[in-house]
Amino acid sequence: MTLTGVLEDRSAWSAAGWCPVEKAMGIVGSRPAMLILREAFYGTTRFDDFVQRVAIAPATAASSLRVLVEAGLLERRTYQEPGARRREEYHLTVSGTDFLPVMLALFQWGSRHTDTSPPITFSHTGCDAPVGVSVRCEAGHEVGLAGISAAVEGSPARSGES
Repeated sequence: MTLTGVLEDRSAWSAAGWCPVEKAMGIVGSRPAMLILREAFYGTTRFDDFVQRVAIAPATAASSLRVLVEAGLLERRTYQEPGARRREEYHLTVSGTDFLPVMLALFQWGSRHTDTSPPITFSHTGCDAPVGVSVRCEAGHEVGLAGISAAVEGSPARSGES
């Protein structure tokens, strides 16, 4: 990656405190949160199912679900089985579904670079071609790390702010 303009001098600025990656990790950076999101993409909606499928304690599930709801990735919806009390289930929001490329990229990376061989494959329902994640510019060119330049838009880079 090439840093341009005011970003070139790495000692003159820091991304700490304002980086979108840092902010996102504050929301989804825990193992339980990521695995709850994985399960939400697989169609899990009910609290007990999240607890079982992620293999976490109910208190951990409740805490992670609360964070994901507050951040707007999941929303609560009330349901009621006949003869039972009202309960809530959790559904992906637009913000949550926007997280799909991140989840697929993690799955793709884990399949390639860890010692797991997942039994699941993802394909496009329209043509059955495999689904994968790549980095492309808006003109459609595939881009590697060396093909990316970073510049400051609008305001100058923040130096040492947290």
